[in-house]
Amino acid sequence: MKKNFILDTNVLLHDPNALLSFDDNDIIVPIYVIEEIDRFKRDLSELGRNARVVARLIDEYRDTGELSTGVALPTGGILRVLFANRPLPAELGLDQKMDHRILSVALDIKEREPEKPAIFITKDTNLRIKADALGITAQDFDLERVTVDEIYSGFSEFQVSEEKVDEFYREQILPVSELGEIKTVPNLFVHLKDETDENHTALGRMDPAGDKLAPLIKVKGGIWGVTPRNREQTFAFDLLLDDRIKLVTMAGKAGTGKTLLALAAGLHKVVEDRAFHRLLVSRPIFPLGRDIGYLPGDVEDKLSPWMQPIFDNVEFLLNLSQKDKRQGRSYRELMDMDIIEIEPLTYIRGRSIPNQYIIIDEAQNLTPHEVKTIITRAGDGTKVVMTGDLYQIDNPYVDSSNNGLSYLVNRFRGKPLSGHITLRKGERSELAELASDIL
Repeated sequence: MKKNFILDTNVLLHDPNALLSFDDNDIIVPIYVIEEIDRFKRDLSELGRNARVVARLIDEYRDTGELSTGVALPTGGILRVLFANRPLPAELGLDQKMDHRILSVALDIKEREPEKPAIFITKDTNLRIKADALGITAQDFDLERVTVDEIYSGFSEFQVSEEKVDEFYREQILPVSELGEIKTVPNLFVHLKDETDENHTALGRMDPAGDKLAPLIKVKGGIWGVTPRNREQTFAFDLLLDDRIKLVTMAGKAGTGKTLLALAAGLHKVVEDRAFHRLLVSRPIFPLGRDIGYLPGDVEDKLSPWMQPIFDNVEFLLNLSQKDKRQGRSYRELMDMDIIEIEPLTYIRGRSIPNQYIIIDEAQNLTPHEVKTIITRAGDGTKVVMTGDLYQIDNPYVDSSNNGLSYLVNRFRGKPLSGHITLRKGERSELAELASDIL
């Protein structure tokens, strides 16, 4: 049975392709949604770009017929743009909020076309509650929802015989077929544990083909002064330093070392190995497309409040003393040498970025569409590292289940060019670790 899906404004601003995400069912866009989209179209933000894409798509469909009666979608459904003046309860008067006008369209469709189930799609939690109170079926828009507990961790533990652990150390390789019942996942980290001696263990990673276990890259003396302090940090360095892996995702709570490890590995690959031309670092200016024009100064001055955590980590890696800082030494030395480039994500769109080591910090605040936009900028020879804390999300349009980082981990799981690790143990300080656990 076909259904009528009524879309809220935030759905189309979240994903401009949402019009094509409901198979052959019919889509209704309230005229009030078009009005709200019109308010965003001049913004230089991601929302503004999405608003323009939606307007352009609907206008293209308009060329094939009348939107008031319905035009055919490539999916086999029908797109209609409608309005309604159906009365709502006095507490939800039409003159109070645009949201209520949109609800009136959903209620009108539900009552006028009872032969087709009417489903209101919105990312607004309160609006879903209001819709439910009016007897309208309401759902969130999540094509790739996955709970935090279900997100791929990137590693597994296996109990094996003493001989297998010794064989791995001796041969520096172990065929997956010798591990018994194990699901082969390319770039999956494996912790081998002796069945008889809990202290007799070995760490390895499935090769990109997923058919054998290989030893980790050895980090002797640390990377730019950073030495891994736990198992997961050791796994992270293995991914960050492997040029075969073009996409690395790292998730973990505050203080687990995500940003510091990524920066140390990036500087090592750019400065010492010369495997990349430059280290490009960015993070969302919350929200992603928020215009930084209202801040004083040039682009660097405007970015400074948002990028200060990056600057702090770089200066830590440079091992600058207070005396050095008083003498004017800072992260700017690396920028002046064209080793590091700090770029707002707003300016990455449309670029092709070859031969660079790209770090996107706080990626949990990105939408799946924004993540796709960033990843597709990567040119030949470029490596992309995305880090984030799935429990610290500031973007009201995403949550721990449907944000861009979770989406990316889920979609790239098992791909030979990508690797993921979840960092669990905080190493910033005892206080920071306790706060992350109990607050």
